[in-house]
Amino acid sequence: MLLRPTDDGLLVIGQAAHAWISGQLARLWGNPRFGAVVPREEVCLAAEQHDVGMAEWDLRPELDLETGHPRDFMHLPVATHLGLWRAAPHKLLTQSTYAALLCSMHGSALQRFRDLDALPEADAEDVRSYLREQRELQDRLRAGLGRPEGEIERNQQLVWTWDALSLALCLDWAPYTQRDVPTADDPVDLRLVDDDVAGGHTLDPWPFITDAVTVHTEGRLLPRERFEDAATLHDALATAPVQRLTFSLRARR
Repeated sequence: MLLRPTDDGLLVIGQAAHAWISGQLARLWGNPRFGAVVPREEVCLAAEQHDVGMAEWDLRPELDLETGHPRDFMHLPVATHLGLWRAAPHKLLTQSTYAALLCSMHGSALQRFRDLDALPEADAEDVRSYLREQRELQDRLRAGLGRPEGEIERNQQLVWTWDALSLALCLDWAPYTQRDVPTADDPVDLRLVDDDVAGGHTLDPWPFITDAVTVHTEGRLLPRERFEDAATLHDALATAPVQRLTFSLRARR
């Protein structure tokens, strides 16, 4: 779950809602400089569904007792995070082996960012176990697909890019730089900045098929005050008004 403070309250954005933007970016991606997305449908599905493991959790999220708000994705306990990511690729296997492989690779990439030396030993060993399990799963899926390894690695990096850009939009990170983005040639850094003249954002260099891009998703608006127990939070989420978020992008002039 993503949390975005607003003037009207606390906007909560489900992981699957943020991933929806990733999928919209994926379907518009590609031009002579950045190359095509291949295989297109499978990779776009992976982008849109890469957080499928968290969809049910976000309906009834854990209460963060320190803040009195839903616990966001950056502060999940290690065991909870790993449990959600263990389930994710298996959910996607009912749709697409390729998408499930990219989902597993994405989860592994996230866990490799952890400083295992800073974790309690039980958590560190759980992360190591998760990474071993995912390597075995990925090897099986790769063998069944028979796709070029370079293609798979490129597509995993693309899913990572779309995920990061979606987070940057939803959480208002601009100015933001996404490094090592695949192109038709060498990787480049993408720079997302606010566009104070026209509203929205600019992205440089421009990676999309069209000259301008608009994407959207939904969040639920909660009051800013603290919740004292999970049941009250869940009741508030179930009846919270839905708010549409729209983001426009254009090339830097």
